[in-house]
Amino acid sequence: MIGVDSSTQSCKVVIVDADTGEIVRQGRAAHPDGTSVDPDAWWTALQAAIAEAGGIGDVAAWSIGGQQHGMVALDAAGRVIRDALLWNDTRSAAAAEALIDEFGADELSRRTGLVPVASFTITKLRWLRDHEPENAARVAAVALPHDWLTWRLRGFGPERPDLSELVTDRSDASGTGYWNPATGEYDRELLVAALGHDAVLPRVLDVGEWVGDDTGAIPRRVGPGAGDNAAAALGAGAGVGDVVVSIGTSGTAFAVSATPTVDPTGTVAGFASADGHFLPLVATLNAARVLDAIARLLAVDHAGLSALALAAEPGAQGLRLLPYFEGERTPNLPDATAELTGMTLASTTRENLARAAVEGMLGGLAAGLDAIRALGVPIERALLIGGGAQSEAVRAIAPAVLGVPVEVLETREYVALGAARQATRALAS
Repeated sequence: MIGVDSSTQSCKVVIVDADTGEIVRQGRAAHPDGTSVDPDAWWTALQAAIAEAGGIGDVAAWSIGGQQHGMVALDAAGRVIRDALLWNDTRSAAAAEALIDEFGADELSRRTGLVPVASFTITKLRWLRDHEPENAARVAAVALPHDWLTWRLRGFGPERPDLSELVTDRSDASGTGYWNPATGEYDRELLVAALGHDAVLPRVLDVGEWVGDDTGAIPRRVGPGAGDNAAAALGAGAGVGDVVVSIGTSGTAFAVSATPTVDPTGTVAGFASADGHFLPLVATLNAARVLDAIARLLAVDHAGLSALALAAEPGAQGLRLLPYFEGERTPNLPDATAELTGMTLASTTRENLARAAVEGMLGGLAAGLDAIRALGVPIERALLIGGGAQSEAVRAIAPAVLGVPVEVLETREYVALGAARQATRALAS
C-alpha cells in the first residue's frame, strides 16, 4: 500500500506492508515556499517522492492525504487557472467577513459546521470573484490539493480532462465552507455566493469506498484520501474520546466525536473525520516557537530548557507567560502580543521563565480542549504528536495542564500512515 502526505512544506510517501502495517520504503520531496503555489509543483514533488520510494509497480492500493483548504481552480479543459491559494494565505480575510455579513455566523455554522476565516476555500473563491473576475468566470471545477493530486495520479489532467472523475473525502470536504458534515451534501447556494456561479465539485467518497486506477500495468484501488488532520488522527489510531494534540509551528487539538458540532463563535471548526465520525478542531498560532524563543533568550538548547522548566515548581511561583508572540487565532486576537506577568524578585528566575513558557504554550492548547468540551464532546485521553512533543518538559507537564491522561506517540509520518490505512481499507472492501 502507498500512503502520501502532501503537506505545505513537502511530499512524503510511505509504502506499507498490507499484512504487518510496517513501512518498507519511503521517499520525500520538497515543496516551494509561499502561500500561493502552482499545483504542478506538488505533482512534480509527488512523482519525485514516489521515485525515491522505489516506484509503485508492486503497489495494489494507494491514497493521498494533504493540506486542507487550498483552492485549485480548473477550467473546462482541466487546466489550472491560477496558482492555488493555500490555507495560510490571508488575502481573503475581508471575503470571510463579507460572507458572515451576508449569511450570519449562526446560519453558516449550522449549514457547514464552520464560521468562515481566511483559511477556508469558500473565502478564497469569494476573493477570486471579487479580485480576478475573469479567472473566476473560467472556473469549471474546484478541487482541494489532495483531490487534484488523486485525479492526476489516476491519469487525468489537461491531456485527459474528465472533471467528473474528481473525488474527495468527507474530512477535506468539511473544510471548504460549502459542505454540510451533518447531511453529507454540498451547499450549492454558498458555493454560488462565493464564486458567482456553480461549478463541478469532487464526488465525496464514503469511508471504505474506492475508485479504480487504470493507468498502471496492474489494477489498483484508490482510497478517498483525507485532509491532513483527519489523516493524522487515522494514522495515530485516535477513536471517540481521544483528542490529538499536535505541537508544531502552530498548535492544533482535534477530537474524534460521535456527533457533529456547531460553534457559532468560530472557535471550534466542525470538521468531519476520515473514519465516519467528526473532528472538532481548534488551532493556535503559538506552539513550538514559544519554546524556541525562550530557549534563545535563556541561551540553552531544548534539552536545557526542559531541565530548567522541570527544576521549577508547578505554577512557576506565579510567573505567567501569555504566549501570543504572533497574535493568536484561539482566541481570535490577531494583533495581540505576548505578556509576562507575576514578576517578583523571587519568581523571576531562569527556571521559572522556562516553566512559564511550557505552561503558557500548553495552556493555549488546554483552552482549545475546554472549547471542544463545551460543545459536549467527551475527552478522555490526549495523544501528543509533533516536534514540540519531543520536549521532556512538555511531556511531563502536559497531563496537569491539559487535565487528561496523555500518551506521547513516537515520531512517525502519521498523515501518510493514515492515508495508507485508507488504502488498506480499500483493498479489503
